[in-house]
Formats: sequence, structure tokens, C-alpha cells
Amino acid sequence: MTNIFGLNLDELTALITALKLPKFRARQIIEWLYLKHATSFDQMTNLSKDLREKLSQEFIIERAKSWDRLDSADGKTTKFLLQFGDGIGVETVLMRQSYGNSICVSSQAGCNMGCAFCASTLHGMARNLSAGEILAQAMFIQELLNETGQQINNIVIMGSGEPMLNYDNVLKFIRLVHEPYCLNLGYRNITVSTSGIVPGIEKLAQENIPITLSISLHAPNNELRTALMPINKRYPLEEVIRAAVHYADTTKRRITYEYILIDKYNDNLQQAEELCRLLKNQLANVNLIPINPVKERNFNRPSPIRIKTFARYLNDHHITATVRQEMGADINAACGQLRNKHL
Repeated sequence: MTNIFGLNLDELTALITALKLPKFRARQIIEWLYLKHATSFDQMTNLSKDLREKLSQEFIIERAKSWDRLDSADGKTTKFLLQFGDGIGVETVLMRQSYGNSICVSSQAGCNMGCAFCASTLHGMARNLSAGEILAQAMFIQELLNETGQQINNIVIMGSGEPMLNYDNVLKFIRLVHEPYCLNLGYRNITVSTSGIVPGIEKLAQENIPITLSISLHAPNNELRTALMPINKRYPLEEVIRAAVHYADTTKRRITYEYILIDKYNDNLQQAEELCRLLKNQLANVNLIPINPVKERNFNRPSPIRIKTFARYLNDHHITATVRQEMGADINAACGQLRNKHL
């Protein structure tokens, strides 16, 4: 049977009219799915009993189930491992910040990018997630927030996986959460992160949706970046930067470059100087991320003074740089760590 969770109104309308039912039924059903969080047709009380029975014979509503949960000691970060019908688990994180509730969702189960510092890629990629499965992560957390009258304020597609390699499902998810009958989230409150898949960046620039693009840079030259991120062999730094500049020019949206700081590896002043030259005069900012050590990797976190010195050099040379506020280090909040524990 067809799982209708994750369909947009047009798609659901097509299914409903194919059953010789009036179009307005699709609107009723979709509001039950996304606004009232119904998990079965029996809960849709403004539909007749016969209609609910008919729908339950044709369709299913498949959501995510909780597999594991970790809460940080400060109460600001909660990491969930959610499970879908085929047994696949994915990670989703809720970050309670001063400016609202942000969530980080995964676009793939696992990852095959092979980044040298990341836990998500240790077991490779199991499969892409459907738009409904990405949405199910957001809805799981929204239902939790409903208990205290709160809502999701920002979504970052920055969990496990490479969003640009699951482009169609990610874009459908972005458009769906923007709909008033879903989460009604503004496009400017959505960020998609990529390791630098140039065709995806170029395609996204033409979609006419003002979301924020975040690019995992992590090194200021090709030699160092290739050592950290094998994808750099296919899409070298110059091509990634060119695509990013095109995105900023087309959308008028500032690019965020993510730069993970690894002790005595890519955090020297020489690399800071290279980074300034690389990003000079761009509509961009740099998000410096002191590495969250992964036990399977041999990278260490820089000292506070090295982090501060690197950030100060960038800012002194007219590159806007901030150090990401650490959240969830005590619960292994880095991508992939909780899922790997269960694998």
C-alpha cells in the first residue's frame, strides 16, 4: 500500500481523485497528517467511518519510531536515533538556542563521502531517505515541542549524508515544510549543507528559494582538503568556490563556509592566511568548528588559544568568522556517533 506521509497536497489530491473522492478530502487528510499529527485514519474524525475504512485499505501512514535518545547535561541538546519500517536508523538533533529551536536532520542513512574526521561515513551509506522520512524526523521533534507550546524555528539539513546526492527528495522536503499545511517554515530559516557537490550547488541556485547554503570547506588548499575530503578529487576547491560565488550572486544569500578546526593540522596561521586569500571579497562568513573527537579517528581538538588565534586572524583580515557554540559534546552529538553505537 502507498505511504501517504511525505506527500504534498497535489500528490495527495491526485490519489484521492483517483478513488473518485472529492478534492477537498485531500486537504482534510493532509491537515490531519501534518497539523494534527494523526498516525491513523481512525483519528480523522471529520471523515465518515466508511471513508476512513476505505482509506485504510488503500493507504498507510508510516512515521518514524524512537530507537534511542540522549540528552545533554545542560538540557539544551537532545539527540534522537529514529527507526523506519525497514529497520534503518537515522540521527536527528534538537538544539534549544536563545533564538529558537533548531533541528538538524539527516538526508541519508549513513554516508559514503569518506571524510577523514567524520563518524557518519565509518559504515558507508545504507540508502537515501525519502522526503517523507526526512519530514518524519522534523515531525517527531515538533510533536515533542508541542507538549510545551513550542515550535521548530530553524532546520539545518546537516546530519548524516550528502544532501546534494539525494537532491530531489531533499528539495521536496524543503518545499513541503514551507507549506502552511505543514510546518509553515520560512525558506530563510532553512539551511542545506554540502561537501561541495558542484552540480547540486548550481542546480539549487536556479530553484528561486532563498535558503542558506552551507559548504563544508575544512581546508584552504586542494592538497589538505583532498586528504580530509576525498570528494575534492572530483570537485576541487576552485570549482566549489566558483559555484558558491555563483550561488551568492544569484540568490543574494550569504554563503556559510564550515571549517572544522583540527589541532596542528589545519589550524595554523599559514592556513588562516590562505583562507583569507581564498574568500576575499565574497558574500560569505566562516563558521569555525572545533572538532568533536571521534574515537575511531586520530584527530584532536585545538586548545582554546589556538581556536581564538585562528578566528581573530580571519576577522582582522576582513573575513567574518565565528566559533560555533559547542552543543551536545557530552552526548556524542557529532554526526553518526549514536547510530554507530547501535550498528
